[in-house]
Amino acid sequence: MNLDDTFNKVVARHDELRDALAAGLADSGEFARLSKEYADLTPIAEAIGELKKAKAEAIDLAQMIADPDGDPEMKAMAEEEFRDLSKRIPDFERRVQVSLLPKDEADEKNAILEVRAGTGGDEAGLFAAELFEMYRRYAGLRGWRFEAMDVSETAVGGYKEATANITGRNVFARLKFESGVHRVQRVPATEAQGRIHTSAATVAVLPEAEEVDIHIDDKDLRIDVFRSSGPGGQSVNTTDSAVRITHLPTGLVVIQQDEKSQHKNKAKALKVLRARLYDRERAEKDAVRAADRKNQVGSGDRSERIRTYNFPQGRVTDHRINLTLYKIDKMMSGEALDEFVDALVSEDEAARLAEMG
Repeated sequence: MNLDDTFNKVVARHDELRDALAAGLADSGEFARLSKEYADLTPIAEAIGELKKAKAEAIDLAQMIADPDGDPEMKAMAEEEFRDLSKRIPDFERRVQVSLLPKDEADEKNAILEVRAGTGGDEAGLFAAELFEMYRRYAGLRGWRFEAMDVSETAVGGYKEATANITGRNVFARLKFESGVHRVQRVPATEAQGRIHTSAATVAVLPEAEEVDIHIDDKDLRIDVFRSSGPGGQSVNTTDSAVRITHLPTGLVVIQQDEKSQHKNKAKALKVLRARLYDRERAEKDAVRAADRKNQVGSGDRSERIRTYNFPQGRVTDHRINLTLYKIDKMMSGEALDEFVDALVSEDEAARLAEMG
């Protein structure tokens, strides 16, 4: 099927849905499903309409330019409009093609963010804390809600690991390419000789899973409770409110101790466990698909080094798309992260369009 046939099929389905909804014959469940499909198709149908209109205008202008008896002044105007349309039509086509790409079902979901210190000792922990704060600021700039769920601090104020729940519009779609190893190069504050050290932190962004996405049987869980402890081993509270949940079939372990309530800690731990199981299921499906994919922006592999933050040179480099920005301060404040996200999304779209071609 060529593109024009695909476009016609989309527009026909959009019209069919519009008529079905207007007739009001569907029951409430069916009405909700048809309404969502109609809402999803509306911007695509409108973009196809704009593209068809632009192509029709280009044909009319070409005929006007080719007319030997045409008015020279009108021809000159037509040529200018034709040149302008010729530049815009490929953009229209790409917008429509991108809108027709298969959607990642998780894109609209909220996300669980996990940041862990990697190699590099205290410096890695300090960098992990700065990355966690960078995502907090970025969430604030986008109007998302950022809730720290569990933070394990180091003795010098860094983070061994930290987890947050980020809620808002298209959170996972914007953050999913952040998973991987983030490397930092700088002179540690504790380094007397002023030598540049390299250390790293690992970021994992998981789509938040609902119970309908992942069902967990109680018999598959071992739940232990214990007394919460803070950095350096001091007691946070004097009750057994911390919760450790072990998922027996997979061996996944989640610990939650930030809340004083055992019930709240258990609910948060289950949310993280569900997200990890959902992510694991997606990774297995992606591995099968990846075998057939020639182009991929990052493998989603947590061990892949994706970005380097070089403080002495003030630069941040994303190794997957070879993009370097000399805006390290704006990056750490969350302001420049969108430039990387937009570039990564565009690269992913281009790769998937190439596969369709």
